[in-house]
Order: sequence, then structure tokens, then C-alpha cells
Amino acid sequence: MSTQTLHAHPHAQLPGRIGLAQTVRHSLALAGRGVTKFMKSPIQLVDVILTPIISLLMFVYLFGEAMSGGDTDGYLQLVTPGVMVMAVFQASVGIGASLCADASTGIFDRFRSMPIARSSPLIGAVLADIVRYVVCLGTLAVLALAMGYRVETGPVATLAALALLIGFALSFSWMSVYLGMLIKNPASVQGLMTILILPLTFASNVFVPRDDMAGWLQAWSDVNPVSLVADAVRGLLNGGPVAGSLAGTFAWMAGVLVVFFPLAMRAYRKNAG
Repeated sequence: MSTQTLHAHPHAQLPGRIGLAQTVRHSLALAGRGVTKFMKSPIQLVDVILTPIISLLMFVYLFGEAMSGGDTDGYLQLVTPGVMVMAVFQASVGIGASLCADASTGIFDRFRSMPIARSSPLIGAVLADIVRYVVCLGTLAVLALAMGYRVETGPVATLAALALLIGFALSFSWMSVYLGMLIKNPASVQGLMTILILPLTFASNVFVPRDDMAGWLQAWSDVNPVSLVADAVRGLLNGGPVAGSLAGTFAWMAGVLVVFFPLAMRAYRKNAG
């Protein structure tokens, strides 16, 4: 279903219960609408371009020598997958603030009057955000390779790592979506998500190996979702075991979806009601 079809009957009523296939079509149509917005206004992608550049350069060239004991090349191999995790996690914050701003324009009232699945506006917006994650990871990959980072596995493992990173960001973006539907101020959404992201990121193994942490911090790092996905991405890109970290990552992703997807949908219905 195209966006033109969606706009053809702005006051049509839903014929009945919308099936899964129709929900998918509606969501993809609205995702296409979101991608078009990015294409027409690429300035919206500036943050996901600058953040990975600044983060990687800062941690390798400002802190890398001190953290690695002088082995900056080895530190680059360690920190690049971690910065990938941090960058897409931070990129997932934007969707909540964007939806919060959209809610004030009345766009959800228009969506509500269309013959589309109730969940499709949120799902479409989340899927459109994949563009942000791809741009973020693409920027970071080009910079890391230019700095000397080398993938030590194969193309299949590399694609699996990128897919895992995007899946992780999509899952955790529902926390931001929920806050965006619950709170009326986009800046507050951004601030609350930052308060969540910073402790998870800096109390993880993104920047330092687990063995260099204090004992209590090691215990937290072992269950921290950011550490788990960073370990999985390191294994897929640098080589090494991935089974345990993948299992933990998938458990966190499933848990976040189970909790925050229904909460986001409930808040959306109240918001659009």
C-alpha cells in the first residue's frame, strides 16, 4: 500500500480487525513516508554523522594511549565495535522526541481517521529510523577503516554484526517511543533517555576490557545489555566466542519489546484519543 493510497480516503473507517499482513503493508507504507522525509531534509541526519566521528576520534586519540598502555592499534580494535554500539544506542533516542513533536501537530488524529492498523504509525516511524542507523554505522565504518581498524572475520559475520546492531537499536527505540507518547515535551524525552543511556554505556565494557574493572562493576557488566551486544559484535568482527553474549543480547531485546511495545501502543492510543 502506498502513501497515496493511505491519503485517498482520509475519513474512511476500519472495515474490521486488521490482519498481520495488512498491518505490515500499512507500516511499510508509513516507513516509506518517513524515509522520504529524511531524503528531503538530510539535515536530520547530522547528529548520527557527527556523533560517531567525534566519539571514535576522541576515545582513540585522546584517551586511547592511557587506556591501552600505549597500544593504540590494539585499542582501536577493541573500542570500534563498542563505539558502534554506543552510537546506534544514542541514535535510537531521536525517534521518541520526533514522535513527541509530531503529536503536537495533530498528525496522529489524521492517521486515526485512515483505514490503517492502529499500530502502523508507530511501527512505520521506527522502521524509517533504520536509515539513521545505517548512516551512523556507515560513517563509523568508513572512519574506523581509515584509522586502521581491520575486520578479522568474513563478510557473513560482518553483515550479522551490522544486523545485530540495527536490531538492538530498533528494540531499545521502543523505550524512547513510549516516553515520546507519554511526555509532551521533546526535550524532556531526549533528557530522560540520555539519563538512561549514559550509565548503561559508561558502566559497560565499551571502552575498557571487563578484566580491568572493579569487581562490582564486572558483575554489572556481565548482565549489562550494552556490554553483551558489544561482546557479540566484537566476536563477529574481531573473532572469538559469541554464543553467550548473543543469547544475553537477544534476551534483553525480547524483554524490552515485550514490556515497551505494549506500553507505547497504549500511550499512543491515549494520545490520539
